[in-house]
Amino acid sequence: MNYIDVHCHLDGGHYGDLTALFTALRQAQIKKLIVVGVDVETSEFCRSLAKVHDICRFAAGIHPTELKNYRDGDLEKIAEIASDENCVAIGEIGLDYHYPDTDKPLQRRIFTGQLQLAHRLGLPVQIHSRDCAEDMLALLKEHSALLSNGALMHCYSHSPEIAAQLLKLGVYFSFGGTSTYSGSKKVKRVIASLPPDRILTETDSPYLPPKSLAGHFPNTPASIPEILLNIAHIRGVTEEEAAQTVWANAHKLFKKL
Repeated sequence: MNYIDVHCHLDGGHYGDLTALFTALRQAQIKKLIVVGVDVETSEFCRSLAKVHDICRFAAGIHPTELKNYRDGDLEKIAEIASDENCVAIGEIGLDYHYPDTDKPLQRRIFTGQLQLAHRLGLPVQIHSRDCAEDMLALLKEHSALLSNGALMHCYSHSPEIAAQLLKLGVYFSFGGTSTYSGSKKVKRVIASLPPDRILTETDSPYLPPKSLAGHFPNTPASIPEILLNIAHIRGVTEEEAAQTVWANAHKLFKKL
């Protein structure tokens, strides 16, 4: 079985010996994973991981909730990191209106700048979107020409109706551990409604463990089989069929995989 985690975070020192973690991931049949940066420092860390571990590729970007540390020149640094042969996407980028002190204009400006960067480099984007569905949809429609290399809505949590609009822009969707919980009815409706060629699997490790590991930290990419099996059940297909479809989708979106 070919399992892939298209969005995880392995920085922060949560895992101890990362060599042991990668050994465990191979034993769990995780054949490829994309480690994702949230600022310049973590993007550089992701680049270093991809140089050492052959199952690993990476994305470089500045997360909307990390903009308090943003400095002039950071986008240029991300561009340099993203020029690496192992960089498959610009991410994690996007909008997040969850916190009351959110600087929305700054988030939109830096997000747009990173969409432009991805377009210039010929890379897809990995998008974070929380509590901002209407603004996100409007911004992506406005800048749809910048999505020509592909876009992923990571850990998608908005409505099926918003998903239908995003599909028209060519967007892909990835789902993680939260989709395995019985209370995740909206996400399950989205999974059931999407065409098969737009669905991907992720863990967002070390966060969002699946149902069998509820309350456990850190989550790891070894949770992908449980997430994939849940998607297969929702869609009424075999696990093998779901795995083959997700694998193909990932390589179509992230052409440098």
